[in-house]
Amino acid sequence: MITRNVDNNIRPDPDQELADIADYVVDYQIDSKEAFETARYCLMDSLGCAVLALRFPECAKHLGPVVPGTVVPHGSRVPGTQFELDPVKAAFDIGTLVRWLDFNDTWLAAEWGHPSDNLGAILALADHLSRRRVAEGSPPLVMRDVLHCMIKAHEIQGVLALENSFNRVGLDHVVLVKVSSTAVAAYLLGGTKEEIINALSHAWVDGHSLRTYRHAPNTGSRKSWAAGDASSRGVRLAMMALKGEMGLPSVLSAPKWGFYDVLFQGKKLKRQRPYGSYVMENILFKASFPAEFHAQTAVECAIKLHDQVKERLEEIEKITLFTQEPAIRIISKTGPLYNPADRDHCLQYMVAIGLIFGELTAEHYEDSVAADPRIDALRDKMEVVEDKRYSREYYDPDKRSIANAVQIHFSDGSSSEKVEVEYPIGHRRRRAEGFPAVEAKFKDCLATRFPPKQVEAIMTLCLDQERLEKTAVNDFMGMFVI
Repeated sequence: MITRNVDNNIRPDPDQELADIADYVVDYQIDSKEAFETARYCLMDSLGCAVLALRFPECAKHLGPVVPGTVVPHGSRVPGTQFELDPVKAAFDIGTLVRWLDFNDTWLAAEWGHPSDNLGAILALADHLSRRRVAEGSPPLVMRDVLHCMIKAHEIQGVLALENSFNRVGLDHVVLVKVSSTAVAAYLLGGTKEEIINALSHAWVDGHSLRTYRHAPNTGSRKSWAAGDASSRGVRLAMMALKGEMGLPSVLSAPKWGFYDVLFQGKKLKRQRPYGSYVMENILFKASFPAEFHAQTAVECAIKLHDQVKERLEEIEKITLFTQEPAIRIISKTGPLYNPADRDHCLQYMVAIGLIFGELTAEHYEDSVAADPRIDALRDKMEVVEDKRYSREYYDPDKRSIANAVQIHFSDGSSSEKVEVEYPIGHRRRRAEGFPAVEAKFKDCLATRFPPKQVEAIMTLCLDQERLEKTAVNDFMGMFVI
C-alpha cells in the first residue's frame, strides 16, 4: 500500500490576527485628545528629520523617480524637494528621509522600532489621493485624516511589538512597518475589511528583511532605507488588493508553510492589549540628539559630565556605563566602526562624543569627526555593565524607562559622581520639557532647507492643532515644496 501526503485544501477563515487589525482600522473611533496632540508633534518631528536628512548626499541619492523624467499625474510630493512621484516611490522617499538620521520617534518593547516610519506610506498616499480628488471636483483629505492614520499605524506596529520579538529569530522590525503601512494604506484607498485582510496577508507572506544590516560586521546604510522600502511595499500591496488580488487567509497559521512555522519558530503572535491609542500616547521622541534610543539617556549623562572631564580626558583611567540588557545586545560594540550607520549604533561611540564635545549631532557620525583619536581612546576605556533594575523597569508597562548611568574614574584615584538618567527627554513622563524641544528641533531642521518666511508659515500652521487638522493634505504638502 502506498501512503501519500495529502494537503487539506479546504480554505479556512482568515487568521484572527488579520481580522483584528482590519476591524480596528475600519471600526475603531479615536477620541483621545492626547493621541491627536501627540500625533501632531510626531508629524512635526518626522518632517523635521526628513528635511534635515536632505543635507546628506548618501541619503539624497536614493530620491526621485525610478526612471528619470517620469511624469506622474497628481503625483505625491516629497518634502523639501520638487519631486512629484507615484505614491509607491514617494512612500519610499519620504520613509527613507524620515529614518535616515535615526532621529525620529521610537518604540521599545520585546521588539524595537520607529512607528513614524509609516508616515512615508500615509503622506504619500494621502497627498496623491487628495490631488486626484481635487482634480475630479471632490473634497480632499484633511490633515486630521493623516493624524488618524498615524495613530492607527503606530498602534498596530507598537502593540504587536510589545510581546513579539522578531529580532530574536533574526528578522528586522520593518516587518511591522510593512504590516501597519499596508493596513492604513488599504484603509485610505477605501478598502473593505476583506480587502484589508487580503492586503495584510500579502504583507505577512513576503520574505522579510534580516537584521544583518544592523549588526556587526555588516552594519550599513541599508538600515536607513529599510523602513522606506517597507512602507513603500505596504502601499503597493494595498493597491493590488484594492484591484481584487486574492488573499491568503491562513498566511500566519498554515502548518509547515505559514509564517509561524517557517519564520517564527512555531510560536503565535501575542497581543498584550487591545488596539486603541496607547502607542501614540506613549511614543518616545528623540528630542535632543540623533542617538539610537537605548543610548539616549547615556548621552544625556555624558553631556552632563562634559564640563567636569573636557580638560581631563587624558587623565581618565576607566569609564563605567550602567545600562539595560537590550542596549548591551543591540548597540554595545568594540573594534573598528566603518561608517555613520556603524557609529550611531555604538553605545560607546555616542557616550565618547558627549564627553568630548558636550553635544551630539548627525555630523558627529561622519568620517571627519570619527577620525579624532580621542574618541577611540575613550571607547577603549569603557566598561559596560547591566543594571538588573534598569532591565526590569525597561519592560515594566507602568514605567517603560530607558535608564543609563555613567561614572568616570581618573588615574589619580578620584572619580566623578555616578550620573543617572532614567527617562529620556522624549518620554511621556517628560512631555513638559519634550514638546518644546520637539518644536525647537523642528524649526531648526526647517531652517536648513527653507527661507525664513516659509519656515514661519509652516511653524504657525503646525502649532495650531485645530487649524492643522482642517487643512487639506494637498495644501499642507504644497508648503514643503522648494
